[in-house]
Amino acid sequence: MSISQLARSIEESPTLALNEEARLLRAKGEPVIHLGIGEPKNKAPISAILSSAAKLNTGDIKYAPTDGLPSLKKAIIRYTEENYGRLPAPEQVIVSTGAKQSLYNILLSIVDPQDEVILLAPYWVSYPEMIRMAYGVPVVVRPTDDSFQPRMEEIEEAVSSYTKAIIVNSPNNPSGVIYPESFIAALVDFCERRGIWLIMDDIYHKLVFDGQRAPSAYQFTNKDIENSRIIICNGVSKLYGMTGFRIGWTVASSRLVEAMGKIQAQTTSCPPVVSQAAAEGALTGMQSVVENLRLTIQNNRDVMMNELRSFTDVHVTTPCGTFYCLPDFRAYNGNSVELATFLLKKALVVTVPGVSFGMEGHLRLSYAGSVKDVTEGIKRMKWALDPNAPNEIYIGDRKLVRDWM
Repeated sequence: MSISQLARSIEESPTLALNEEARLLRAKGEPVIHLGIGEPKNKAPISAILSSAAKLNTGDIKYAPTDGLPSLKKAIIRYTEENYGRLPAPEQVIVSTGAKQSLYNILLSIVDPQDEVILLAPYWVSYPEMIRMAYGVPVVVRPTDDSFQPRMEEIEEAVSSYTKAIIVNSPNNPSGVIYPESFIAALVDFCERRGIWLIMDDIYHKLVFDGQRAPSAYQFTNKDIENSRIIICNGVSKLYGMTGFRIGWTVASSRLVEAMGKIQAQTTSCPPVVSQAAAEGALTGMQSVVENLRLTIQNNRDVMMNELRSFTDVHVTTPCGTFYCLPDFRAYNGNSVELATFLLKKALVVTVPGVSFGMEGHLRLSYAGSVKDVTEGIKRMKWALDPNAPNEIYIGDRKLVRDWM
């Protein structure tokens, strides 16, 4: 059987692979703790459930406009006005089957073969593969220190005549870092001057802690949406805990949205109408659900930081947003794939190797689950790695003795 060169060149998503491995272990009755999961544990908002149920009850589940239901686009326009200070026209908004499809449609619409797209390490694992699937070239800019933020000078040096876009994810998955206003302002100015697209992946923009705020790129330009180089990508997956509904959207110039619509029409046709109804219900319903989730995640973050600080030789930057952190485990093993495999085998704890995010020697840990998962998971990891931890531990109903130190 012949498989295309493109398909053979694409790496498997490490998060999805680990999710599947954890599922199989749990099916065997193993007490696995998943600290790699990328979704909160809350239930979908009742307003989303009722809205989707009402749509189902009509029995009228047919095709929708390629760019999204007008009523959902209206809700997105209002959301953009309230949270970004911009009022997009309907033709400047397109709804897709998840923010992941939104990003892929953007790249297919702007990237020609061998065009370069700059990524800021640490970056989300799917960015490089999406760029390659669009026949572009990912160019990674890594920070020279432990701040998880490259300097503008390093970004400017990475730009070439082939550079088509820069992708920014703030708050950042996997580090939880929020890029400061001065940095976003400099990026906006640079991209506007050089005619480079600035793709803002804002999927976590309200999951922020300690009174901080993720700055909007729009506040640093006088240009309107139609003439700006800024592209905003967002969705309901993270803020509302609605990962399974698969609804995301893009706000950009009408010309770009039109191109994205052509691509979407030839792939998925339109996002599912039941999911669109649910997203509309979430956006127009009580927004206290977002704040409740944020407070829960912030508390989990505090527990995770407290547990990690008791871990010998682990260095961690306190995340300001998302539900991830990216501790440095190089004191134990500089190969993050080996380390993650070891922890799953010995301690039944799922983590995600940092190399997948452009940060070798680190592990991405999620605190989106329960406090119990966080405390028990870190306890097991300390037992497996930290020579100062007790030599014995109970995992499930089994007593295990560490015999590899």
